[in-house]
Amino acid sequence: MYKQETNSESQVNNLKFKTQNSKLLITGGAGFIGSNFIKFVLSNTANQVINIDSLTYAGNLENLVDIADNPRYTFIKADITDKTALQEIGKTYTDIDYIINFAAESHVDRSIVEPNLFVLTNVVGTQNMLNLAIELGVKKYLQVSTDEVYGALGQTGKFVETMSLEPSSPYSASKASADLLVMAYHKTFQLPVNITRCSNNYGPYQFPEKLIPLMINNARQDKSLPVYGTGMNVRDWIYVDDHCRGILTTLEKGRNGEVYNFGGDAEKPNIEIVKLILEKLGKSNDLITYVEDRKGHDWRYAIDFLKANNELGWEPQVSFEQGMEKTINWYLDNLDWMERVISGDYLRFYSKYYNRRILATDFTD
Repeated sequence: MYKQETNSESQVNNLKFKTQNSKLLITGGAGFIGSNFIKFVLSNTANQVINIDSLTYAGNLENLVDIADNPRYTFIKADITDKTALQEIGKTYTDIDYIINFAAESHVDRSIVEPNLFVLTNVVGTQNMLNLAIELGVKKYLQVSTDEVYGALGQTGKFVETMSLEPSSPYSASKASADLLVMAYHKTFQLPVNITRCSNNYGPYQFPEKLIPLMINNARQDKSLPVYGTGMNVRDWIYVDDHCRGILTTLEKGRNGEVYNFGGDAEKPNIEIVKLILEKLGKSNDLITYVEDRKGHDWRYAIDFLKANNELGWEPQVSFEQGMEKTINWYLDNLDWMERVISGDYLRFYSKYYNRRILATDFTD
């Protein structure tokens, strides 16, 4: 289900949104999805954006250098776990219309090593933002969540919004906890809220700890590509621009207190993604190294976005083939960005987590 681009100009540039003169407070806007969303908003609306980000290893102002001087954009370095900093922001910007919370620790592997950090940022940080939303009297608070809160699927079926939450990792448990807090604030304090849950995103500016940029970065350097287990875990993939459009559409059209799922209608086993990248880069499958499977590794995710389609008129516009072509080309055209964002902290984690998990067993065909 795709609306294909019919001319050289992307259809997203022709979208009309109602929030044309609003002030949006966005958390985690220097990260992958957050930075893409800020650019999407500035390109498609006349809204003002205030971006607060603590600039951890995955938050990078280089993602936003092209809009840094935009008069409708303001950046504030702050951590959502810092109540004092948030109170000062609330005193300075009293006319915030909407809050969109992207800020989160999001890497499952890291959550296994440092679960406390995930609870602090994803749960306590969310509560702080909800309190700020009440103090400011915003028109809506939108929590950007994940399909991982639902747990795992079998061979059939898809996630729907009415499913119970059955998270498998410290990461997904912290996100599920945040979702429950959001709904509790809606019911207890009548705070206008929406929650969006999305499948795996891919596209420009994604930090190279995630599957697609990690594999591109390793393959281009002829380094080993670590794949969990047999690589047959299935994920549904969505191009980041489609997700951004879904978030903004939810902000405008979402019914108060509702959850909306967004997916790309593109289920793929991880190994298929890895082999596609190797093929595109002209590299051998011999670079694949199978590693010990991750603890609590969910088998399959798939999103049913019928509710978003029926109520919001949303559906993905970028096919997986189009999206991967754009994504691979972007990383290859921006190798300097890749080199700069890979910090010593990231390299130490990569070495510690992956190198010790190499298996002698090879599951190659």
